[in-house]
Formats: sequence, C-alpha cells, structure tokens
Amino acid sequence: MSRTATTTPAKTLLTPADHTLVMIDFQPQMAFATHSIDGVNLRTNAALVARAAAGFGVSSILTTVAEKSFSGPMFEEVMNAFPGQELIDRTTMNCWEDPNVVGVVNAIGKPRVVLCGLWTSVCIVGPVLSALEQGFSVYVITDACGDVSPEAHERAVQRMVQAGAVPMTALQYLLEMQRDWARGETYALTTGIAKDWGGAYGLGIIYAKQMFGAQEG
Repeated sequence: MSRTATTTPAKTLLTPADHTLVMIDFQPQMAFATHSIDGVNLRTNAALVARAAAGFGVSSILTTVAEKSFSGPMFEEVMNAFPGQELIDRTTMNCWEDPNVVGVVNAIGKPRVVLCGLWTSVCIVGPVLSALEQGFSVYVITDACGDVSPEAHERAVQRMVQAGAVPMTALQYLLEMQRDWARGETYALTTGIAKDWGGAYGLGIIYAKQMFGAQEG
C-alpha cells in the first residue's frame, strides 16, 4: 500500500504546551553517591533542561526530598531558571505518592509528564511507573538523571522503557521545544541556552557566529 508523506509532525513529539516537567531531587546529598554520570555533566544537563522549560513556558514542578534535614538545597542551576518558584519538599521517595506533588500535576492537567532527577532507580522509576499505570504519557530525560552506578542507572532506564516510558536527552528536549529554526521568537533563546549549556554543540554555535556570522536556519 502506498503512503503519502505530509509535513505533519508526529503526535509523539513534545511541545511546550502539552506536558508537565518534574525535576526531582537535584540535591547535594543525592549527587554525592551518583556515579553513573560525572557531577559536571549532571549539573550542566539539569541546567539545560531547566532553562529550556522556563524559556518555553513549560509547566514545571520542582521537588526535593528532606531538603533541610538531610539532602540539602536544589541545585542553583535549576533554581536560577525558576526564580521565585516554590519547591515541594517530600518524605516519600516516590513523588507520585506525595499529595502535594500529585495535586499540582492534577491542577496543571497536562496529559504528558517529563521527568528527570536523582536517583534513576528510585525517585525516577517510582513516579514513572505510577504515572504510566494511571494513563499518562511519560518521557524520561536520561542524561539528566543519575544513580549510584552505571548498572543501577541502565537497569532503571531499561525497566521504565519496557513499561512504556520514552527516553530522551537534555539537548534533545531543548531542540524538540524549538523544532524549527524559522521560529524567530525563540531562536535566540534556544541558541543562547545551547551556547551556555550545550557543550560542544554550543561551542560550534559560538564559533560559526563569531567567525562567519552564520546562524541555524
């Protein structure tokens, strides 16, 4: 049977308006024991996700576990992207079991949830499996997650994917929000975030612009 291609984007692609971002437990005590990703990359990727979500106006939830008594403050890279936003502190490892978190998810009312944070096998697996079971479409930004070992992280990602979650990366998340370089209103936002937090890709943007006056699109 023949097929006709159209310019219609896939329904599974994220847009800024169709999902809630939940950033979970980006805290020092959780990061100290994280060995599946180095601390610099973890903080950079968390910052990239936070800046992308804030810049594109994505509904976002920031949540910590035992902030004052044990785990410490949320990473500044995350908090600085959301000035004045209230943190939801929990005792539950699975934030989906916290009524305050779930209350905000329901108040926002989006059908998709995107999650990232520490640790992958505990505080990410819990809400991912819970949200999937309740009918949400769930995406996980895997390089903005970390665990006590590469094995723990990879088995957790595998478990979530087998259950129906969609894995993606931090840079992919940013570029999926933009998706068309002709969208001039967010062009500078996207390339600015990439230059600050996008690693070698960001260096390429800086080089092309300064040496040749070039730009994407």
